[in-house]
Amino acid sequence: MKLTEKQKRFADYFIETGNAAEAAARAGYSKKTAKDIGHENLNKPHIREYIDVRIAEKDSKRIAQQDEVLEFLTNVLRGEEQEQFPLGLGMGEQKLVKKELDGSDRIKAAELLGKRYGMWVDRQQIDGTMGVQIIDDIGDGTDESG
Repeated sequence: MKLTEKQKRFADYFIETGNAAEAAARAGYSKKTAKDIGHENLNKPHIREYIDVRIAEKDSKRIAQQDEVLEFLTNVLRGEEQEQFPLGLGMGEQKLVKKELDGSDRIKAAELLGKRYGMWVDRQQIDGTMGVQIIDDIGDGTDESG
């Protein structure tokens, strides 16, 4: 089902504000009924689906995915990433130049990738014997103080 223009505006304002009543009012619904309309719109499956899809799109643009992180770490490890730093030219002047990442950065990338793929697993072996001692502190149910 296709959204009306007003429903689309409501959904977009809801994504922006997180407030259904405010979104309904800004979308053009009556201010008197904005709270009820907002709640009602959020319960309509086609509007909810539109909102969920748009939020997922925003999140995918903002938040790095696993493949993106692994690709970046691999590029760092291989020396394909560079960083900018200010180079002093004298007389208070600077210019930005690119340089390869330090060896420590490349080692850290290798370590993180190795952990991801389980290449280095810390294993500890604990040997020993220990006796089990059972203490009966419940008693037999008779009152000895009596």
